[in-house]
Amino acid sequence: MIKKIFIATGVVLLTTSCVSKKKYTELESQYNTTVSQLQKTRVEKEQLENRMNEIEMRVDRYNAKIASLKTEKDGMLVSQDNGDLVMSENNKKAMRATLKDVPAAKLAGATTLKDSLNVAIAHNMSKKLSGLPENSDLNVSVDETVVMIDIDDDMLFKDSSYRIGKDADGILNRIAQVVNSEPSLEVLIVGHTDSRTVKEGSYIKDNWDLSTERSASIVRRLENKFNVSPDQLIVAGRGSYDPVVANDSRENMAKNRRTQIVIMPNLDKFFALLESEVAAVDRTND
Repeated sequence: MIKKIFIATGVVLLTTSCVSKKKYTELESQYNTTVSQLQKTRVEKEQLENRMNEIEMRVDRYNAKIASLKTEKDGMLVSQDNGDLVMSENNKKAMRATLKDVPAAKLAGATTLKDSLNVAIAHNMSKKLSGLPENSDLNVSVDETVVMIDIDDDMLFKDSSYRIGKDADGILNRIAQVVNSEPSLEVLIVGHTDSRTVKEGSYIKDNWDLSTERSASIVRRLENKFNVSPDQLIVAGRGSYDPVVANDSRENMAKNRRTQIVIMPNLDKFFALLESEVAAVDRTND
């Protein structure tokens, strides 16, 4: 009788031991899953924090720019609370001196201070870019004080290629001189293509690839050959999705194949440059 009881007890203990091990395995699995989820959550949290920090830094930069326009200091540009621009007497003098050389036709449409400012910047940039080949297809325009230079791709690249030709150096050298004269400038290089499909198996993947590679090639040339600081350069590509005309003829496709160089000036530094030019003229007259 005692022997039977002992055997029965052993069976109970064995059964209990098996159940405990199963529960342990389940708990261990739950623990590992929880740890994995926690690590994933921490990574996501760090990524979100980094993004928030980047956004906050951008906001701070924009607020600093806005604040600089609302404070009159050393005769620089001032923005009123209603958004209108006002100038100090020194800036007005510099503007008048600059606009004396501007053709009357260009000034005819300037009805506001912003219009005059755009004309002045465009004229100043055109002077700095003087000396380009007479047959160069180069267009300089200004929108809200941002200078945009459109260059026909035939002047820079061969068809369906992002290798820069030697003839492009004259243009890029002039642009580099403008950028190097003002370290606060930011320069956005935007590549554009026509709507033709890239040949299958080509070393170029598609028009997105071609437009960005052309933009990057120009940035490298400006940096490596003409000593433009890479901190001032931005690469961008629009592929065929920002045409100036319909891609319905060879002539129109040629117009759409272009490189746009967008120069964003610091207005305070721009007026400082104008005032220095006026001061130089005054010294000469004396």
